[in-house]
Amino acid sequence: MTTDTRTGADIVGTSLARAGATHAFGVPGGEVLGLMQGLDNAGIKFALVRHENAGGFFAEGLWHSAGSLPILVATLGPGVANAVNVVANAMQDRVPLIFLTGCVDAAEAETYTHQVFDHQAMMRPIVKGSFRLSHGAVGAVMEKAIALALSGQPGPVHIDVPISVAEALADEVPVAAYPRDLAGLPDAGALEVAKQALSGGKTPIMVAGVDAVNEGSGGAITAFCNAHSIPLITTYKAKGLMDERDPLCLGGAGLSPRADKVLMPLMEQADVILLAGYDPIEMRIGWRDPWGPETTVIDITPVLRTHGMHRADHLLKGSVTATLAGLEHVLPEGRWTGDAIATAKRDLTATYAAPSDWGAHQVFHTLRDALPEDTIVTADSGAHRILASQIWKCYEPRGMLQSSALCTMACAMPLAGGAKMGAPDRTVLAFVGDGGLEMGAGDLASLRDHGLNIIVCVLVDESLTLIEMKQRASQRPNLGVDFGGSDFVSLAKAFGGVGVEVESVDALKQATEEAQNRDCFTIIAAKIGRRAYDGAF
Repeated sequence: MTTDTRTGADIVGTSLARAGATHAFGVPGGEVLGLMQGLDNAGIKFALVRHENAGGFFAEGLWHSAGSLPILVATLGPGVANAVNVVANAMQDRVPLIFLTGCVDAAEAETYTHQVFDHQAMMRPIVKGSFRLSHGAVGAVMEKAIALALSGQPGPVHIDVPISVAEALADEVPVAAYPRDLAGLPDAGALEVAKQALSGGKTPIMVAGVDAVNEGSGGAITAFCNAHSIPLITTYKAKGLMDERDPLCLGGAGLSPRADKVLMPLMEQADVILLAGYDPIEMRIGWRDPWGPETTVIDITPVLRTHGMHRADHLLKGSVTATLAGLEHVLPEGRWTGDAIATAKRDLTATYAAPSDWGAHQVFHTLRDALPEDTIVTADSGAHRILASQIWKCYEPRGMLQSSALCTMACAMPLAGGAKMGAPDRTVLAFVGDGGLEMGAGDLASLRDHGLNIIVCVLVDESLTLIEMKQRASQRPNLGVDFGGSDFVSLAKAFGGVGVEVESVDALKQATEEAQNRDCFTIIAAKIGRRAYDGAF
C-alpha cells in the first residue's frame, strides 16, 4: 500500500481540485503561505482580493457561472473575523463554500495569544461543519468536509489548518472521494399519495426556489409546468428556472408588497400548491402561511423542513427532477378557467412599467433592453434590488445573482467579478446603491487587477433608501440614513476604470454601448435623486 508523502497543504489542494475547485480567493497572511502554495501546486489559482468578505462573494459568483467549488482562504484572527458575514451568507443562501483558515499549532496556542482565538467556536453556528486538520488524517477530513458541503442543501464548511499540518510532509494513504448524500426518489408510498392529491387539482400552482436551482431542475420544472398548464412563481434566487417570457411564468416574488397584491389572490384560488425546492428563507414575513386550510400543499425537498414558515400536507423528500418525473403522468382533472394567469402576468408587467419620467424604473428597463439576453446581472441589497428583481427578466437559471436570504450589502460587485471569471465571454452587470458601492469600493481594485470588464450601475440617491422608507413609514425622524454625494467618475478613474454620470435614457444607452466595448470596468452613475422609490414596490 502506497503512502502520500506530499505536504498536508498539497493534499488539501489535491482534494479540492478533484472536487472541482479552480480558484481560491482571499487575503494572504503568514499562517497560510504553505496552504496557498499547496493550492497552487494542485492547479488552484489564488486570487487576491481586498477583503475576505468580498473573497467569499467572488467565490460564489464563480461557482454560479462556471460550477467551480467555491474556496475562501483567510489567515488567523482578523482574517477569520472579517469573513464571518460572507460565511453566514453562504449558510443562508445555500452555497457550498469551503472556508480554509490558518491557525497556530495547539501547543503554541497555549502560550502565545497574539491574534489567537477559537476559530471553530465562532464558526460553528454559521456552518454545516467545522473541522481542524491533524497529522495523518488530512485527506480523510478534506473528503468528509467536501462531501458535507455538497450534500443535501449545500452550505459552507470551515476547515482550520494548523501551520505545521500544512507545511509538514504527510505520510498518508490516499483517500478516495467520500460519497455525497444526493437526493433521489422519495418514498414510494408518499409519492403515490401525492399523486392522488395532485390528480384532483383543478387550479394548481408551483412555487420553486433555491434548492431547485442548486439541483439544476429548471428544465424539468419548465417541462412539467407546460405539460400540465401549471403557473410558476419563483423566489428571487430562482429567477430563470423557467424563461420569464413564458406565459406560465409569473417571475420572482418574496419582497415586493405590490407583487404580492397580484400573486396572493392567485394563491388563494389555488387548490394545490406544489413546492419544488422552495426554501422560504428568502421570503418576507408576508409569505408566512400564505395559503388557506383548504389548499393541499405538496413539498418536494432535499432535506427535512423545520422553518415553520408554512405547513405542508405531503412531504416528498427527494430530488426535484426525479420526483417531478415520478409525478409526470398525473394530469389535473381541470384547468385554470378564464384568463386568470394571463391577467396576473399583465398586471405584474403594468405594476412595474417604466413611467415617462427618468428614474430607477427607466434605468432597469433600459439596461435590460440594451444588453444581451444572456447577461449575468447581480444586485446589491437595498431598495434598488427589490425593484430590479421585478423588472429584470431572466431567461435561464443563475442569470441574476444576489444575497437573497441574508440580504447583505456590498455583495454585488464581487459576485459580478467572480461570475465574469467563470464566464468571460458574457456581459456581466452589477446593480449597486451608492451606499453599497462606498462600502465595497476596494473591490474596484480587484476588478482592475483581474482584468474584469464588468459594468457597475450605481443608483445614486444619496440615502440608505430602504431603511429611510421604513423609518418614515414608522413616523420616526430622519436619522442616520442620508449622506453626501461622491464623485463616482473620479473614483472609477482612480481605480483604473472609466466612470460616467447619466440622467437620461439616451445618455444611459450611450454609456452602456460604450461600456460593452471597453477592456476595463465601467461605473455608470445613474442619478435618480432621493425618495425615487416611493410607491415603486
